[in-house]
Amino acid sequence: MQHWKAELSRIGQIEMFDYPYMIRKGSRPDPMRALIESHRQALCRLRDKHKGEIFLIGKSLGSRVGCHLALEEKVSGIVCLGYPLQGINGRLRDKVLLDLDTPILFVQGTRDKLCPLDILSNVRGTMKAPNFIHIVEGGDHSLLVTKRQLELQSESQEDVDRQISEVIESFVRELTAA
Repeated sequence: MQHWKAELSRIGQIEMFDYPYMIRKGSRPDPMRALIESHRQALCRLRDKHKGEIFLIGKSLGSRVGCHLALEEKVSGIVCLGYPLQGINGRLRDKVLLDLDTPILFVQGTRDKLCPLDILSNVRGTMKAPNFIHIVEGGDHSLLVTKRQLELQSESQEDVDRQISEVIESFVRELTAA
């Protein structure tokens, strides 16, 4: 996320944090309630410093936890970088998405095994929250594109990341202008 902090800091103030399991260098994430509470504490710290619109942005597990938090805390929008829709066991993690009212932007790679785009499309079609998607052609779960795909597209990873950043900025602007 450090890379994305630098990329997105021009859009607004960014509050970074680590979940407790990351701080203690654990290999397994904490229970969902603990993750949500940690995310809530970071949100409270940001609200103490910033009185304007707030968007939650997370990568993988951070995006999933952000969605859970948005069910409990009012935020202007959510940006999910590589949402883990499907667990390693194949179980769908869509309930939180179906319960959301908060506008959400998915940024997903076409090679992301944790979020098959056809399944996400079906879920998005049943969501009540306004939802949008930016597809990263050739991108994996980390939104990294293969060298071969970059060559075919005559792009660099920096170009791809800049496009993602522009889509996020547009999403934020549209929601804050409304």
